[in-house]
Amino acid sequence: MRVAFVGKGGSGKTTLSALFSRHLARSGAPVVAVDGDINQHLAQALALDQHEAFAAPPLSARTGEIKDYLRGTNPRIPSRDAMIKTTPPGRGSRLLRLLGDDEIHTHHLQEVGGVPLMVTGAFDESDLGVSCYHSKLGAVELYLNHLVDGPGEYIVIDMTAGADAFASGLFTRFDMTFLVVEPTRKSVSVYRQYRDHAAEFGIQVSVVGNKVTCEDGLDFLREHVPDDLIAHCEQSPYVRAHEQGRTQGELEPHNLRTLDRMRAAVDARGKDWTTFQRHAVEFHLRNATAWARESTGQDLVTQVDPEFQHGPVALAAASA
Repeated sequence: MRVAFVGKGGSGKTTLSALFSRHLARSGAPVVAVDGDINQHLAQALALDQHEAFAAPPLSARTGEIKDYLRGTNPRIPSRDAMIKTTPPGRGSRLLRLLGDDEIHTHHLQEVGGVPLMVTGAFDESDLGVSCYHSKLGAVELYLNHLVDGPGEYIVIDMTAGADAFASGLFTRFDMTFLVVEPTRKSVSVYRQYRDHAAEFGIQVSVVGNKVTCEDGLDFLREHVPDDLIAHCEQSPYVRAHEQGRTQGELEPHNLRTLDRMRAAVDARGKDWTTFQRHAVEFHLRNATAWARESTGQDLVTQVDPEFQHGPVALAAASA
């Protein structure tokens, strides 16, 4: 299951992404965490020392090589230059298993705090005034487009803040979207904006309240997020100590129960490969006609393989 964490900047989505990833990993579940935020802090939230560098190369540094690998022998994609971030897989494409022995997982994963982690890559000086951060997220979108995750497997992605995720079709690549909301009017405003955009595409969001310090804060969330609130986290001395570099102690019982509720909500969500494929094709056709034809000089509409149906059957056929 693909799980995204979104929300207002500073709401705590990176912290919750890390807590949820570690919670899954400690249970023995196969999990991969992906830092897809412009502020690349997930490694530190997972316990990477501030003086230690994340050694695995960022996905955005090898987008060309990733394209070459994923397109495989697909005749509809003759070169990496003909492949854009929304290009869907087809017959001949390489499909991925979670934590598989493939070029992407073996090159880009590093275990941090017991969690296998991949990072998108920071927005550096050479990008200023030239590109937007969503160009770096293209490698993540390609990865998710070609991944066939199975039952009991999890991909946890810390996304960009606010409604920036709607700048691409990446928001449709998830099975579960957790919107982290503080008990403030600004945070609720971001929730409403995200909820309304997502609803246009049939995407459901589930709200996790965060930084709740009193009953008044919880009542505020219940009033303003009446239908989507599934759990909340109380202010956490454990998290504060962890952020200060003191890793002693354990997460508080209430917050631990919240992580359990979140996992139960994810596990209860069915996998819908048909809708996943429909969204992939829809957003690729949008991009192909809006800018990619002019940018590449090719008609990328023809990259859609009408006979291809994503999911375990396609993976089995590709592996045969």
